[in-house]
Amino acid sequence: VQLQASGGGVVQAGGSLRLSCVASGTSSSIAEMGWYRQAPGKPRELVARITGGGRTNYIDSVKGRFTISRDNSKNTVYLQMNSLRPEDTATYYCNVVAIAGAIMSGYWGQGTLVTVSS
Repeated sequence: VQLQASGGGVVQAGGSLRLSCVASGTSSSIAEMGWYRQAPGKPRELVARITGGGRTNYIDSVKGRFTISRDNSKNTVYLQMNSLRPEDTATYYCNVVAIAGAIMSGYWGQGTLVTVSS
């Protein structure tokens, strides 16, 4: 499975960005999709995730500002980020869990940098 993330960039505080991540190269069923982020000197953390049925979870710091969604026909997951804050600055990674029979496997995208200036 190859994951291609895009949509990062530099934005002022209060602005918006939309991240996209396309999964390709698999005939497996894609179950959960998610976005993680890692700021310099900090561990990677889960930002949001969405199940195949559309159930979502967010970390508290982004609730009400970020929205995760997916287009199953395109094997794509999105992260709409509004009201961005300087503390949202990080490299954002998409992650998918694919299922082939009884085997579940996780895959990571290459990361896309989001910089929020104050």
